[in-house]
Amino acid sequence: MIMLVHHLATIFLITISYANNMLRAGTLVMCVHDASDVFLEAAKLANYAKYQRLCDSLFVVFSISFFLTRLIIFPFWIVYSVLFESWQIIGPYRAWWLINGLLLVLQTLHIIWFYLIARIAVKAIFKGKVCLHPHAAVASSTDEDISSNGSKNCQTSKLRDSSHTGVLNGDTHDH
Repeated sequence: MIMLVHHLATIFLITISYANNMLRAGTLVMCVHDASDVFLEAAKLANYAKYQRLCDSLFVVFSISFFLTRLIIFPFWIVYSVLFESWQIIGPYRAWWLINGLLLVLQTLHIIWFYLIARIAVKAIFKGKVCLHPHAAVASSTDEDISSNGSKNCQTSKLRDSSHTGVLNGDTHDH
């Protein structure tokens, strides 16, 4: 449901920003959102390839970039500009209310997602479990739910293990 709301809000926001000649705001929103997604997808690929240390490192980079782009840059520069500075420049108009409402919906979703990201990070640090399956973080609330999920995408992290070897296709490899 969260992803549906996110995609609908994003599609409407992009469409309305282009229709109202707010190209800069629409483009900045897309850039800010895409900046951290690269690291998440790379972490998923590392997770699928069973390179857990690389996965953990990429997840840390993703978490930091998500925090900076979606909880610092997005609200304090983009939302602030559209919400307050555009009001001073051109005043309110009908689409202004809708655009700002959609921006605030996206910001609410960012806060929810960062909570879920922080939960995964805490589990990785303190309990040694990283799960990058997109539905596991939302659907589960305990360690047992994640580990009994039956998903191939959930890996046990070896954060406290000094060994650099892993098993891939039945063979032991250094990574």
